[in-house]
Amino acid sequence: MISHAELSGMTEAAIMHFAANPDLLAELMAASGLQAQDLRAAAYRTEFAAAILDFLCESDQRLLDFARASGLRPERIAYARAALEAGQVAPLRRH
Repeated sequence: MISHAELSGMTEAAIMHFAANPDLLAELMAASGLQAQDLRAAAYRTEFAAAILDFLCESDQRLLDFARASGLRPERIAYARAALEAGQVAPLRRH
């Protein structure tokens, strides 16, 4: 299971990684059909988080580059992707 907070943090880190790598951002835009200005709003949607993680995990080099840049373990990124596919995202806690 992955928390919404961890998923959001991972997604935001990925967006920052894409922003620092224009060629990678262009690949993501082409694959997703989104425009750059749509990224922030889309980042909070679970299905977009899944698309970002799918994109990163499609290529070992892409995954390793993101892991190195973000300080996340590649295994944790792959786990987050698998958790999303399995519907294992912890519900948001409301205080």
